[in-house]
Amino acid sequence: MNPKYKTEQEAFWAGQFGNDYIARNQSEHLLAGNLVFFAKVLARTAGVASILEMGANIGMNLRALSPLMPSAQLHAIEINPQAAEVLRGLPFVNCIYEGSILNYSVEQQFDLVFSKGVLIHLAPEMLPEVYDKMVEASSRYVLIAEYYNPSPAEIPYRGHSNKMFKRDFAGELMDRHTNVKLIDYGFLYRRDVNWPQDDITWFLMEKR
Repeated sequence: MNPKYKTEQEAFWAGQFGNDYIARNQSEHLLAGNLVFFAKVLARTAGVASILEMGANIGMNLRALSPLMPSAQLHAIEINPQAAEVLRGLPFVNCIYEGSILNYSVEQQFDLVFSKGVLIHLAPEMLPEVYDKMVEASSRYVLIAEYYNPSPAEIPYRGHSNKMFKRDFAGELMDRHTNVKLIDYGFLYRRDVNWPQDDITWFLMEKR
């Protein structure tokens, strides 16, 4: 494993598997679904002028957020070098941190900090550190959109073990940070007739 990474999951996504993921996860259908999803979420917010995505890949989420929030500053963290290079070519992305979320140092706050399909791929023992960073980096809102399960469980992922997990990410974050309260939640369904996505449960929270 690369010595600059703390976990096997980081090295996995920074390497060839992360490169291959790029080609599988870009389409106009995904962008349309993201537009609908973020429009619904952002309708429950106010005054969002800066956004940080933890684990942005090539920016499919940020591509949807840009037309919805054209005045907002968009920032990204991305571990895979090829994906980070694509992000650098997007004119609406203001700043990119190329590296692991675990190595990211919080130096400023953002109105909204979010992850979508990223926490499921992190080493479970590192999640408390990531929850802390999400809350520290947020001046108001935290959004988690991941695979939900009432109790932690590992899921086989494309022939690999120990690379995908589901659990109550938002509940764990709120238990750890009692000043963060739930605003809204919902579900994205793979059989949606118009905008199918992965079966992701989302939770919008606010610091109080």
